[in-house]
Amino acid sequence: MRILFAFLLLAPLAAAQGRGAAAAATPGDRAAFIRENYPKFEYRIAMRDGAKLFTSVYIPKDVFTEGRTYPMMMQRTGYNVAPYGADLYRASLGPSELFEREKFIFVYQDVRGRFMSEGDFITIRPHKPVKSGPKDTDESTDTYDTVAWLVKNVPGNSGKVGMYGVSQPGFYATAGMIDAHPALVAVAPQAPVTDYYMGDDVYHNGAFMLAHRFSFYQGFRNRVGDPAPPTPTQRFDFGTPDGYDFYLSLGSLANVDEKYFKHQQPMWNMNIDHTSYDEEWQSRAIWKHLKSIKPAVMLVGGWYDTEDPQGLLRQFDFMEKNNPPADTLVMGPWNHGGFARGDGERLGNIEFGSKTGVYYREKIEFPFFLYHLKGRGDGKFPKAWVFQTGLNQWRKFDAWPPPAAKPTDLFLDASGKLGWSRSAESGFAEYLSDPAKPVPYVGKIVQGILNTYMTEDQRFAAMRPDVLVFKSEPLDHDVTVMGPIQVDLKVSTTGTDSDFDVKVIDVFPNDYPDYANPAPVLPGAPPALSPMGGYQELIRGEPFRGKFRKSFEKPVPFVPNQPDRITFYMPDIAHTWRAGHRIMVQVQSSWFPLTDRNPQQFLEIPKAASTDFKKATQRVFVGGADGSRIQLRVME
Repeated sequence: MRILFAFLLLAPLAAAQGRGAAAAATPGDRAAFIRENYPKFEYRIAMRDGAKLFTSVYIPKDVFTEGRTYPMMMQRTGYNVAPYGADLYRASLGPSELFEREKFIFVYQDVRGRFMSEGDFITIRPHKPVKSGPKDTDESTDTYDTVAWLVKNVPGNSGKVGMYGVSQPGFYATAGMIDAHPALVAVAPQAPVTDYYMGDDVYHNGAFMLAHRFSFYQGFRNRVGDPAPPTPTQRFDFGTPDGYDFYLSLGSLANVDEKYFKHQQPMWNMNIDHTSYDEEWQSRAIWKHLKSIKPAVMLVGGWYDTEDPQGLLRQFDFMEKNNPPADTLVMGPWNHGGFARGDGERLGNIEFGSKTGVYYREKIEFPFFLYHLKGRGDGKFPKAWVFQTGLNQWRKFDAWPPPAAKPTDLFLDASGKLGWSRSAESGFAEYLSDPAKPVPYVGKIVQGILNTYMTEDQRFAAMRPDVLVFKSEPLDHDVTVMGPIQVDLKVSTTGTDSDFDVKVIDVFPNDYPDYANPAPVLPGAPPALSPMGGYQELIRGEPFRGKFRKSFEKPVPFVPNQPDRITFYMPDIAHTWRAGHRIMVQVQSSWFPLTDRNPQQFLEIPKAASTDFKKATQRVFVGGADGSRIQLRVME
């Protein structure tokens, strides 16, 4: 492998003889365009403590042939910057092809301890707000040191740097904008990991995101030995296409390390050894350090993100309250990272009426970096740029949530109704929760977690006796909700711990037309029925582990059969229930294998034996002065 330790001010390189900026028609053409127009260099950049981080840099060839200058677009990642070798090229550069054609200097770096970079890797490395010397490093200092080296040494750079990243790289983008180098002027954390415990990948309201974490940790392993390129990993064999059956047969989670990870996955053990919001998790909550951020910031996420739905919303809210930067929040109808790939016209069975991904990349992301790095465009970005599902349109707001969205209560009723007025009569609805027969998260056989599950039809669950269903009358006008959903449940259980999972749903009318296949309609005849007629679209759903109802740091048991209160917020939505649709709420006590099973006994769940799992009768109290409700922010 050829590693360059000093920049070479070269005449035209053989690899840089190119065709100009004609649009690539195929992935092959795109890769050829990059090779012909971007000479590649590889470096090991020394951090303040001496650790050297492997960095690939792609420089437009006209830097060398014409003396041009360009800003830099940087991504730091734990997922590798392959291919390695100065003569081997990536198939794409930057957030989208628009950046390749416009031309920037592109920088990719393996973070500390990953692949070709030196040092020790720490999952979501804790930020150190106080540093006593060069040995006190974190992702903020590594970013600062990298930017300082780049602007000093990269030929043809304009002295401005933009940073972006999706998921874990989104965490590194977030960390990099804390105490940022002055050259770092624009940052876009996209679907970022922000707080592993509080609503992102690992825990949601104290419930462990079992299937995703198990599957992810099979492929994401710590490096053993010296810096080295990635090696092929063998795909895990579940032995069955039925993920529900596989995870049900796991037994105690305490046995999983010995059986499947063979003591080679410390991240799995960290998950099951730290089931409350202790220092291990709190130290990794990067959002708590986002004060007085200097670079311009664009936070990007999807309403249907199955992995990091809460993180960027928490980042945005915190930054807005702590000397906010020039920031904007972008939320679209995408799953995890869906904005960066595909057209974004649909997700699962739900269509959005336009190419939302293309719109984002062309009208939002590219203009943001173009303005801040090259000074082109008017620089007018709204505080919030969100896609309103249901009506399928983009909206711009000066604040998020918009002030016009007023808190409005919907009350649960013992008869199964959901209404805008409180029933004077108190009562309850109850169901028997059996951990041996948990409620599945989708109504079909799948092996893992579908990246479309957040739009899936919930009729399969509504038919189960262990799922409570509360449904409004057909709406006589559109109801638009913007912002978080508050859940306020009065509950009891015959156990000493239980989950209460809440889903908010859009129920389509039975005569919903088939827009995808319109057919001629005779005068006076009803429109053709659609397969979406009666569809129960999941709009937002969240689990809540009951023992954390008082505190996520110190769990407490339920007193059997004694009513208690669970109150929490679901991540924001921007959705319109159309006239003729219904609003539905479902309540259940398992959501498997999306989350692990609760034995319904107060204990350390990963250590639960098979005999610890007990049936429990759950009651949800409704009506009267303190009955259960949900609160929506309804637009006036």
